[in-house]
Amino acid sequence: MNYATQHHIGHYPSPSANHANPTAPAIRRVYRLDAEAEGCQRNTKRQVESRADSDATDGFLKSAFLPKLQQAEAVQADRKSAKMECDFYKSLSQLAQHYGIEPMPSRQYGYPYNIALALDDIELQLRNSVRDWEQIHLIQDSAKTYFVSEERYNTGSTLYYIPILPLYRLSKNPKRKQVTELLQSVCAYLYHIADVPYYRQENSYLFWMYEMVTEWVTCDDENEDTPTYLEEITQAQWIGDTMERKIFNHQNLSRFKERLDKFKSEDSFEHDCFMLASEAFALYEQYPDIAFYRNAQPNTVAEEDDFENIVSMDKYVSFCAEAKGLLFQTLFDSVNNELQEYGQMQEPVIEKRFDGATVTCDTLDFENRLFSLIEELIYILNSF
Repeated sequence: MNYATQHHIGHYPSPSANHANPTAPAIRRVYRLDAEAEGCQRNTKRQVESRADSDATDGFLKSAFLPKLQQAEAVQADRKSAKMECDFYKSLSQLAQHYGIEPMPSRQYGYPYNIALALDDIELQLRNSVRDWEQIHLIQDSAKTYFVSEERYNTGSTLYYIPILPLYRLSKNPKRKQVTELLQSVCAYLYHIADVPYYRQENSYLFWMYEMVTEWVTCDDENEDTPTYLEEITQAQWIGDTMERKIFNHQNLSRFKERLDKFKSEDSFEHDCFMLASEAFALYEQYPDIAFYRNAQPNTVAEEDDFENIVSMDKYVSFCAEAKGLLFQTLFDSVNNELQEYGQMQEPVIEKRFDGATVTCDTLDFENRLFSLIEELIYILNSF
């Protein structure tokens, strides 16, 4: 996976990065309707035996009976295809209205070519006009045929690890007191409201990973890097606990707006911090109780037995100690190797059913803004 090293919100394009092997490949496909129609069941009872009045043979009677049976099968198949077409276009109309698109005329081409044309057209329009659209499924159950649309925020197999030690160092600069308080408010929002895990919490994934790296260092034979490792481990633990107490203080949230209103930027760095904090406060107001994992789903259909083989979002979104140094590099390599063993990955996903019922108006606006915010925060904390 890749570590998030981002540029400023609204000012710079997304940076390129060296990509390691992704944890799970992106799966994109459109499911075509390809279900086999159920055939007629033949009557197992024998026909009543009868004889023709003339010298005609029984074979004549059989040849006269078979076309009637074939005609009945054709009528039933026609009814099924007509029902499917009717459901298809009703669902297509509902989908088009929801997304504000205009399907191409296709009914005149006849079944099944009209269905194939409509599917290709709607897929192309959704891909070009709907942010985060991933794929559509055409579902045919015993009752009806309808579309299911999937919207997905692609996290790009990135580790969104927010370093906390730089904020501690910033707090030691008396000239940066106001900007430190702003960033503490941002981190408090992520900690309390977005529910981003903190690496010093014993139930967090990174707590366990830091403990594992610490055990390796202390149990292995000493070498020239051992003192550096031990120093970085001590800092990660002590400063991490200190900063968690500061971030936990609810005044960071209650005084968030006040800090923004009083803040005056002195340079470009402080201006970037102010813009970041403004976006965080806007998210806080608009989504006052939404966690970052609210729409987490695997990137493919998962069976119950597969759940232990899925990278949950708390494994790649977290506060961490530092984003440089021997300790972080070892942690990063360990996490990357660990996550490579998983077969699937959770990402924010919304599924919408177009079966005649009311369609959810949920979007991935929150996730788009939150992950951009985290990327910018990582960049800022790593830039001084």
